[in-house]
Amino acid sequence: MTALRPPVPRLRSPGLLVAGAVLALLTGALAALPKVERSFIVEEGLRAEATLKLAVEAMRGTLTRAETPPALIAERPILAQLLRDPGNEGLAPFVNEQLRQTALALNVSDVYVMDLNGTTVAASSYRSERSFVDQNFAYRPYFTQALVGGDTRFHALGTTSGERGYFVAAPVIDRTEVVGVVAVKANVEEFEDSWTGGGSDLIVVDRNNVIFLSSRPDLRFRTLVPLSEETVAAIGAIRQYPLSRLVRLDSTTEPLSDDLTLIRFADEGARSEYVTSMRLIATAGWRASILTPTGPARTQARVVMAVLVLAILLAGLVAAVYLQRRARLVERLAAQAATQDLLERRVAERTADLDRAIDRLQSEVEERRATEAALRRTQAELVQAGKLAALGQMSAALSHEFNQPLAAVKSYAENAATFLDRGRADEARQNITLISTMADRMAAISKHLRNFARRPMEAVGPVRLAEVLDDALALMAARLAGTEVEVPDPGPDLWVTGGHVRLQQVLVNLLSNALDAMERQPDKRIRIGIETAGQEVRLSVRDSGTGLDPEVIPQIFDPFFSTKGPGKGLGLGLSISYNIVRDFGGVLGAANHPEGGAVFTLTLKRADAPRLAAE
Repeated sequence: MTALRPPVPRLRSPGLLVAGAVLALLTGALAALPKVERSFIVEEGLRAEATLKLAVEAMRGTLTRAETPPALIAERPILAQLLRDPGNEGLAPFVNEQLRQTALALNVSDVYVMDLNGTTVAASSYRSERSFVDQNFAYRPYFTQALVGGDTRFHALGTTSGERGYFVAAPVIDRTEVVGVVAVKANVEEFEDSWTGGGSDLIVVDRNNVIFLSSRPDLRFRTLVPLSEETVAAIGAIRQYPLSRLVRLDSTTEPLSDDLTLIRFADEGARSEYVTSMRLIATAGWRASILTPTGPARTQARVVMAVLVLAILLAGLVAAVYLQRRARLVERLAAQAATQDLLERRVAERTADLDRAIDRLQSEVEERRATEAALRRTQAELVQAGKLAALGQMSAALSHEFNQPLAAVKSYAENAATFLDRGRADEARQNITLISTMADRMAAISKHLRNFARRPMEAVGPVRLAEVLDDALALMAARLAGTEVEVPDPGPDLWVTGGHVRLQQVLVNLLSNALDAMERQPDKRIRIGIETAGQEVRLSVRDSGTGLDPEVIPQIFDPFFSTKGPGKGLGLGLSISYNIVRDFGGVLGAANHPEGGAVFTLTLKRADAPRLAAE
């Protein structure tokens, strides 16, 4: 009998090592979640600051325009004449109409004249049901201050009109004697109309910490701090606000950075936490703040961490499968070496072992096929996530793209109403036509967004390059504003092999990366080139940025590799684009242009036009 070899020691299972490494990485990821959430919240707050800046500049412009006219209007001799002779029935109607025309020209709510007792003797609102004529405003500070030459700027809820306004007054002087006061009221409620519809809320707080303006009606006239009895009494004496609505908001604050604060409202329900930033409007003594809900930022941070956790689990699974297969291979080789010594006696047993080995190999093949299918599904999910991330980065610019036509629609509608009131039907019809044009523009933007965001279910086949390029440029139009783009005309007969939506995503990703590379460049240019060589079509996207580091070019298409800062991408865009182009049978390459900037070249197979398209 042939002596048996000593048994080969069985390798310890590598599962414990892999499980320990995966557990450590998952623990680190969960521990970093609060910092990641804070980073996303800060980024959301910084984006909202642009909206706040625009709103504040608009308010400053309106308030500034309202400060000069009272002094100029007060210089009209006819006002002093009316104040000297208030019973003149022929003079009062003329002054009323003059003030109405002045209010229309200045685009303010009201212009009115008061005598020394505070009684209104003439007003631009003399035609309305809530006319200021014969109303007494001696209790208002702007009246008393105008008589003594003090600060006449004031804001309050109108006791006659029921509208919140910004008041500026000036004394009417006849020779050297003050005979009355002229006041101009600007309606500030129009600001709130332009603030609604966004993802954030804007509030304006006065010196007493009372919320005077807000895009949310439930916050108006609420206070951020408890008001003293003296302050409440002073507000009541000048009838500035309804005292019954001066209820304090139960809120707490937490600083996030030098410019951002986290604020929580205890009585606001689900949307109780906001990131806020503040700007001063010194002229009126106001503080404007924008409140952005932190929920979307926290959700986005958790999605990022979830993707990271899935990536860790996937890497751990791949490592475990590899190590397990290696351990099985070592064991199998050891078993075969021991079996060779017993070949004559164990032929039947060896045959059985081979059959079992074949069964295991078949099982491993099936497992591998299942793993490949799971990887393809994961890739499809990452493609969709990349598109949604691109839409998120374009949200601020798209919001501006929608706000411009919306503002134009509002302006045209108001003009049309004015023209109809004046019997100018042709001009009103022109404004309505312009409104229809703006609606078509917003519908086109919405259509591009909807087509881009849907999951691609198309097969690879001939696509017209011009249509894909036009759709990608239309989708990026908002972000490309301010950037010089050179685009050749590929012509209607140039077809390539690919999928319309996925090829569009590749072009959007390349354009987005080009814009990011030129973020700090004063001169932003993108050149798109198209070349045909035999059965190949080369499409290049070149930017005017600083170019690529030669050391990172070999790994620029690796998953999760990114040269951007934290919170500006997962490093999946170019990797996904590379795999999409490879599925089309093409090649995606990156290099530095000799004249400066980076250039990404997309090489695709040229295709014949489909039969239906040719017909």
